[in-house]
This record gives sequence, C-alpha cells and structure tokens, in this order.
Amino acid sequence: MRVTELLTFALLQASAVLSTPLDERNGKGVASKRPNHPVRPHHPKKCMPASPARKKTCTVNALGDGKDDSSNILKAIKKCNNGGHVVFPEDQKFTVGTALDLTFLKHIDLDIQGTIQFTNDTDYWQANSFRHVFQNATTFFQIGGQDINIYGGGTLDGNGQAWYDLYAQDIYILRPILFGLIGAKDATIEDLKFRYSPQWYTLVANSSSVVFSNIDIEGGSVSKNPAKNTDGWDTYRSDNIVIQNSHINNGDDCVSFKPNSTNIIVQNLICNGSHGISVGSLGQYPGQVDIVENIYVYNISMSNASDGARIKVWPGNSAALSGDLQGGGGLGSVKNITYDGMVVYNVDYAIEITQCYGQKNLTACNEYPSKLTIEDITIKNFEGTTSKKYDPLVGYVVCSSPTVCSNISIENFNVTSPSGTDEFTCANVEGVDSQVNCVGNGTTGAHS
Repeated sequence: MRVTELLTFALLQASAVLSTPLDERNGKGVASKRPNHPVRPHHPKKCMPASPARKKTCTVNALGDGKDDSSNILKAIKKCNNGGHVVFPEDQKFTVGTALDLTFLKHIDLDIQGTIQFTNDTDYWQANSFRHVFQNATTFFQIGGQDINIYGGGTLDGNGQAWYDLYAQDIYILRPILFGLIGAKDATIEDLKFRYSPQWYTLVANSSSVVFSNIDIEGGSVSKNPAKNTDGWDTYRSDNIVIQNSHINNGDDCVSFKPNSTNIIVQNLICNGSHGISVGSLGQYPGQVDIVENIYVYNISMSNASDGARIKVWPGNSAALSGDLQGGGGLGSVKNITYDGMVVYNVDYAIEITQCYGQKNLTACNEYPSKLTIEDITIKNFEGTTSKKYDPLVGYVVCSSPTVCSNISIENFNVTSPSGTDEFTCANVEGVDSQVNCVGNGTTGAHS
C-alpha cells in the first residue's frame, strides 16, 4: 500500500471521529457520555491510567447578555471537584472576563457543550492573565491537577480580532493563549472546538500523561491585520503527551515542541496554513539547557504551509528575529525524532533543519555555531508537491557546524517542486548528500 493510501485511510478515520455526534446532550444540563477515543496506531511509552466514573453532577447556567460568568463557573467547579462532572449546557454562551486559576482540579470532568467566550478587554487581560516563563507566554486561565477529562463538543472562543488589530499597532503587547494546561497529570482533552485565539491555541506546560484527541482549531482575522503566532499546540517541560485525530487551520506551527518536551506522539493530523510540525525553537536563552527527545510524528497532511517537518535552533550567539523575539546561545540537544508519513501540498519546504534560526547573517551564524546538538533524526515516507516559493528547492538541511549534527536520515522521500525538481540546500550534515539531491551550500534560503 502506498504512503498516500495509508495516509488517506487514516485521515478518513480521523475525519470520521471529528464528525461523530456526542450522546445524551440537551440544553437542560444533561451530562455527555465521556468519549473513548483510543490512542492509535502509536502508543505512549507510559500507559494512561483509567479515570473512574464521577458520582455527582453540577450544571453551570450562563447569566447571558455578556455578563461575566467566571464566579459561577468557579463555584460549580469547586463544588464538583474530587469526583464530579460539571456541565456547560449546549444552548448557552458563557462569558469569561476574569482570569481563573484552576490548577487545583482532581478527579473531575468538565463537559463543555456550549460556548465559552473570553472578553475582548485587552487592558484587563494584559494586566491579569497568567504569565509563564517561556517567550512571554500568558494564558486566559490555567487548568492543572490530576485525573481531569475535558470534552463535550462545545467551543472555546478567544475573541481574537481585537488582539490581532492591537498587535498590528504594538508588537510588545501580551496576547493570551486560549487553552493553558499547566501542571496537569493524567488528563484527556477531546471533542472540542478552539476558535480565534489571540496567540497560541494551546500551551501544555509542566504536564505529563495527557491526550488531546478530536480537536478542531480554526480562526483567522477579518481585517487587514493577520492572526499571528497562532500555534496549534506548544509543549513545554512536559512528558508523555499524545496529540491525535485533529484538524488545524491556523497561521503558525501546527504543533511545536518547545524546551524539555519528551516522549510525545503526534498522529493523524490535518494541518492547513501552518509552519509545520516543528521542533523548537530551541537554544533561545543563553546558558539554559533545552532538551527535546523521543518524538514520533506520524500520518500528517500538510497544506499551504511554510514547512512540513521542521527543526529550528538558535545560533551560538545573540540574534533577533523581531523586536519581540530574539535570543541565541542556549545549550542542549534534539535527539531521537521521527517524522513518519506526511503528504504535503503547496508547502514551501517539505523538510527544513536549521541552526541559524533568527540569524539572517549566515556568515555570523557559522562563526558562532549552535551550542545545541541535533542527532538521531529520521524523516521518511514523504510525498507531494511544494510551493513555488523556493522552486527548484524542496528542502533545506543546514547545520552551523558538522560537529553539532549527526545521524540524520531521510528515507523514501518523494516530494517534488512545481517544476518537477527535488533539490535540497545542504551543509554541515554528514551523509545527507547520498540521501537527497543536494545542490546548494546553505548560504541563503532558510526561513527566519
């Protein structure tokens, strides 16, 4: 069976999951049946523990007319914590205008059948959203604890248009992330729609044993100001994570593995408009150690994107990608990363590996090679066509020194440019010229 046939079959399965109706739902606060999406075909190294049935139900009723429902939500969650099921009814729209710290959760189901929309009070959220240490990230709320299930078929709406327009005026504003899973263990997030996030859609930080399944992400700008930095998922200091069976239509990384992301499976995704499935960026902060290892990415459809598979590492000295994103000089390693099965369409580079992220002066980058190593990388079973942007090139594999990259393998690669070529820019990667058609030396052409 060809790669495309395997991908088509599995992606059809993912689409079927996305369209499956949820049971036992109406506007009277009836609890949904907890979904049971199996983790497959690839499984995490550590088994996800069973979550016991809940013994009580609490229903949140929206105040309506745009009134802040935060206090009622918090009250219901506290009442049903430790063994309960909180229902947000299907026919109701809940407004959240207050930052909620929900990191105390234990043995609870949050059944979001309706819509939860965050207010567009940009002054309030800049002052009160929860701040995290990496890349000035902030979140509307933070969910954490143990044995947490979140599902219901409803919508989380970040009301992002005000933020897209404000960011166009001031790149230093702090834009909240829509869904913050912070310090969670043994959690499932399934059957939800994420819409119009001001920045990243999902941050998974300091968490372990988490499954995301059947998540639908979408939301762009209706003005001339684009929705920027809208990553689908960003993992940070987290272990044993699964992201599967989801549609993502966004404007930045479909999934990004930030520092100290380990033992992660990403499978059966349909990504459109993104910057690919990305390792990094890493090595941003001088002296800090970033590790990303044991990542398996399987069965991805990638369309209208800047990249398919991407590894992006900052150089060994300081560089500035933009006024609000700069760095370089960090330490660490990228190890045991596998991309297995991707169909690309209108993607600028099917593969991009760079250790000069943020540094447009490649001579300067090579003078100060990255302090972060890349090793044991397998990229296989790719097919499709790239965009016209870099034609005749289809890929870019450039390390800042041959001493910091090793054992990079590219197998069964059948991607061509619109003109029919399959050329790569390659430098400082031993053996890569016997695996792909290397024609350039890496002096130009990388994404910043």
